[in-house]
Amino acid sequence: MPDLASPAGVAHGAPAQDPAPPPWLRTAAGWSWRLILVVAGIALVFWAVTQVLIVFVAVFLALVFTAVLNPVTDFYARVLPRPLATAGAILSGILVIGGLLAYVVVSVAGQWERLAGEFNTGIDQIVDLIENNPLPVNVEVDTRDQWIDDAASWIQENSQTLVSRAAESAGSIVEGAAVLVLAIFCTVFFLASGSAMWRWFVAQVPARTRQRWNDAAGAGWYTFSGYTRGTVLVAISNGILAGVFLTILGVPLSAPLAVLVFIGTFIPLVGAPLAMIIAAVVALAADGLLTALIVTVGIAGIGQLEGHVLQPLIMGKQVSLHPVVVALGVTCGTVVGGILGAIVAVPLIAVAWAVFGTLRTPPEPVRPTPTDPLREVSDGGPEPGAEPAAEPAPEAAADPAPEVAPDRGVGGRP
Repeated sequence: MPDLASPAGVAHGAPAQDPAPPPWLRTAAGWSWRLILVVAGIALVFWAVTQVLIVFVAVFLALVFTAVLNPVTDFYARVLPRPLATAGAILSGILVIGGLLAYVVVSVAGQWERLAGEFNTGIDQIVDLIENNPLPVNVEVDTRDQWIDDAASWIQENSQTLVSRAAESAGSIVEGAAVLVLAIFCTVFFLASGSAMWRWFVAQVPARTRQRWNDAAGAGWYTFSGYTRGTVLVAISNGILAGVFLTILGVPLSAPLAVLVFIGTFIPLVGAPLAMIIAAVVALAADGLLTALIVTVGIAGIGQLEGHVLQPLIMGKQVSLHPVVVALGVTCGTVVGGILGAIVAVPLIAVAWAVFGTLRTPPEPVRPTPTDPLREVSDGGPEPGAEPAAEPAPEAAADPAPEVAPDRGVGGRP
């Protein structure tokens, strides 16, 4: 006979079922495997990028060139066909960059002898300061000569290593030239027929998701182009301010140093300080410690002007990232990809955040209850002082025999 004390429907001796896991554990497990998949996907993307790094850099440069030259192309396209407008915009960019480099080379060539002499004088002053410093640490002339001999011996012993590294640098120069050529090649097509290329791509995705693709891509391109053009304008402003400041102080090679500040602006957080250090060293070698301190303070002030005035004014809401996010992104990018990672980290994070903000579905607004006295007009409630709406009439009873729709065949056609 069955045990009367057993629960109904459970035979005597049957194993008891394990209790279900708590809801918090199921939720944590669900989010954990999703997070693992996301991290694995990101790692796979980074691995794929490292395998075709040259192509990635070329495409990234092409997108940067396109973002900068696209307004120029559109301006030329008002009076010229699109292909001619593209060629005119690219030639204009080459002329501007070539003229800037030519100016730097001429400036360096004209002031090189003066800078070399002043640099040697500054080195002698620094050595004299080390030998006759008021600190208890004294450096004798023989010790200094021994340091120089040790440095020369190290160079002779490692000459083969230095030559091999120089050869590697030559190979890097060749790769850099190939990347630049590929980037210009892609820029030509992006400027001339970028819209047609994108329409072709969108036509390959399912029709129900095309609008989402368009919205996400539009938000990403809006953010990327705004960041790129804003960074270029900020860099030009920094270079002009630094050049004027160094020229007023009489620091030699003010034009190349201004170009260095211009280039350093493209590397967030670390580029401008490095340019400041180099400018201070040149000022120290040429005009002494006081001028070097003034140069350091002045370029630091230009950096503060960039961060608190120029960037919010030029970029606006196109790129709205917290400084902590920028710092963490630059640090992670530097650890993963060196200088290249530091350069591309911030725009990639900004684009990813813009796309995420576009794709995520906003929560539906909570509708107030009919008895809520604080209903707003915009939420569908009655205006203040208005009479309440009449109650809706009861719905008629549904016909038990539903109407049969006519047969429309395949594709909705009768």
